[in-house]
Amino acid sequence: MVDSRLTQSLTFSPSVSEKSVLVLTALLTVKATGGFFANLGLTRPLDDLTDLLGKTFLLELVSAELDPNTGLERETIKSFAHKVSSKDDEVRYESEFVVSASFGQIGAVLLENKHHKEVYLMNIVLDGFPSGPVHFTCNSWVHSKYDNPEKRIFFTHESYLPSKTPSGLTRLRKIELENLRGNGKGERKSFERIYDYDTYNDLGDPDKSTDYARPVFGGKDHPYPRRCRTGRPHSEKDPLSEQRSSSVYVPRDEAFSEPKSKGLLQSIVPRLVKAIVDSKEDLLRFETPEMIDRDKFAWFRDEEFSRQTLAGLNPFSIQLVTEWPLKSKLDPEIYGSPESLITTELVEREIRGITTVEEALQSKRLFMLDYHDLLLPFVNKVRELEGTTLYGSRTLFFLTEDDTLRLLAIELTRPPSADKPQWKQVFAPTWDATGCWLWRLAKAHVCAHDSGYHQLVIHWLRTHCCTEPYIIAANRQLSAMHPIYRLLLPHFRYTMEINALAREALINAGGIIESTFSPGKYSIELSSAAYDQLWRFDMEGLPADLIRRGMAVEDPTAEHGLRLTIKDYPFANDGLILWDAIKQWVSDYVNHYYPEPSLVQADEELQAWWTEVRTVGHADKKDEPWWPVLKNTENLAQVLTTIIWVTSGHHAAVNFGQYIFGGYFPNRPTIARTNMPTEDPSEEEIKKFMMKPEDQLLKCFPSQIQATKVMAILDVLSSHSPDEEYLGEIMEPSWKENPPIKAAFEDFNGRLKKLEEIIDERNNNWDLKNRVGAGVVPYELLKPSSKAGVTGRGVPNSISI
Repeated sequence: MVDSRLTQSLTFSPSVSEKSVLVLTALLTVKATGGFFANLGLTRPLDDLTDLLGKTFLLELVSAELDPNTGLERETIKSFAHKVSSKDDEVRYESEFVVSASFGQIGAVLLENKHHKEVYLMNIVLDGFPSGPVHFTCNSWVHSKYDNPEKRIFFTHESYLPSKTPSGLTRLRKIELENLRGNGKGERKSFERIYDYDTYNDLGDPDKSTDYARPVFGGKDHPYPRRCRTGRPHSEKDPLSEQRSSSVYVPRDEAFSEPKSKGLLQSIVPRLVKAIVDSKEDLLRFETPEMIDRDKFAWFRDEEFSRQTLAGLNPFSIQLVTEWPLKSKLDPEIYGSPESLITTELVEREIRGITTVEEALQSKRLFMLDYHDLLLPFVNKVRELEGTTLYGSRTLFFLTEDDTLRLLAIELTRPPSADKPQWKQVFAPTWDATGCWLWRLAKAHVCAHDSGYHQLVIHWLRTHCCTEPYIIAANRQLSAMHPIYRLLLPHFRYTMEINALAREALINAGGIIESTFSPGKYSIELSSAAYDQLWRFDMEGLPADLIRRGMAVEDPTAEHGLRLTIKDYPFANDGLILWDAIKQWVSDYVNHYYPEPSLVQADEELQAWWTEVRTVGHADKKDEPWWPVLKNTENLAQVLTTIIWVTSGHHAAVNFGQYIFGGYFPNRPTIARTNMPTEDPSEEEIKKFMMKPEDQLLKCFPSQIQATKVMAILDVLSSHSPDEEYLGEIMEPSWKENPPIKAAFEDFNGRLKKLEEIIDERNNNWDLKNRVGAGVVPYELLKPSSKAGVTGRGVPNSISI
């Protein structure tokens, strides 16, 4: 990207002689990576000699315009850069250009790296203009010519819609996109920058063992988004699966920076896990999560269980009850009686005459966590696995006068099997010892359901997984000089790399998710079922999501245009301010580059991007009627706002509180290992339960090794890296020189700072009982800024962990 002063400086006035020239000095800054070991290797002496001879980088300046005399591209102006200095972790190279007035505006730079190793090019500064130096911001890996003879292309910072591309750059614009698409063949190499699609056919390892075989996710049998193609060989035992390897390819510029990599490696042994030196026992000690540090009995209480559905780690599942009686939509011939055992009489008994069920429905006071129909088809096969169990579940709440939720009932259901009929039972708060312990066990099962759904659907599927196709399509179809590419780029940072790491160790066969969460080996099958049944792009924006769940209704007279069903809904209250800030910024940006709505439909790159997202990246949903169509600026702004919300606010809300709420596993057990004592009990099992019910609860909870794994990974996932980039914090270089865009971004930044103030005010308002109270963790997950580490706040631009 080039400062606009460059193009101004090379536009000579007619009175200047055609022989007039400028002598420009180019200073390249390369980041030294890899520490001491980067200096070792057989090719190092050759590269040192190349530096000494001043033949390190070959730069070529490209004119933005065709030669008016020939109608062809002008010959580029070439110059070698030689090494001039090395300080700390930066190495600088310099070259000189003589540019004539007839050359016209510079539109791009071609770069050839003559080292034997790739280098990370930070920037290029051109000096020699009357108005002062200009800056190219590169921040990209440049491959060695020995790996790939193709020269790298860096365009100026000027953003152009395809139809407005300067004539001298039209061919390069197309070539660069062709290079990024590749040809879909062969195994990808680490230095490449090729973006292509594949199914999730690499989670299993059938060559290792049949126990590690997994289905292909993506296709008719298991619909799923697509991931980045790596081209690894197919498995020997399953030709549909891809072999696993020690590392997973991602396009080179998608990889973590060195500070990010180091931080992640250091976090593998968690930040606050340390051996107790004084003890002879092998013990690990974790820092107490803030929730338990404030109130060590919080996990035990119904009111905290209810509060966390609105202000905890998963505020995306609570929904309004709109039909009564509750009834399953699954086939009764397969899954048994669809009618719920949560009856009108039971509910009215629990709310003690405050209102009737009919009145509660009309006044929108009944809410539910509904994991019945999604989980029930998995129950019998999950129960065949060792050390885990599963139910379908419904959990019912009543909205009190002070806007808090009161837990009324939990229903657990087991479908019929070959040798057993359907079993279901409703549990409710009670005042006898046996009933209290059954209630605690029922809550443990629901927590495990919510934990699994949160991690596999709300977190992994709806943010990480569904975003990857947007990134692949953007790099294949939107030029680096396209304004929409430049808008989206900060929101794609590191996502493909973290997703690749997830396929290596988190969601793979036998990985952390399968070994510590209730669905076990069926975890991604559950995620696929949720994608098939529930995921819709048009419902991923916050307002649409809230309306879909009955948590809000449209109201033009209300703030944000929505009226919340529960007024004190911390996630929604903070989230809507954030959503509106993003939408305003995106709308300002889009309207600047598309002053006429018709330009949106006429933008061939933009339309190709969105078509590819729908038909290739989300191919299993390509025929759905709900996909937005990019007809005008309003459609485009809504699509972009949704993507940016998902990668920033949505992800932050469900990720960075994981250690705070899940680090103490009794609050959010990820697995339930034993059935309820009342399900087909033997006399011996009942006796054990009656003699020592606490033991039964501990046996239901995750094992010690499972709990330790979860605590460790949640600590990592909840941490901000030192080089995190937060929403609205960094103005991209291409925006600084564009006054309307700069002003719009500054307004965006101001709105986010105001949000922080509002959140502080809300967290000091004692009337807001879902976010303020004795021992209650303040709701800060949507506070935009943060320092590094586990902070329970901060909204990064992208899904970077």
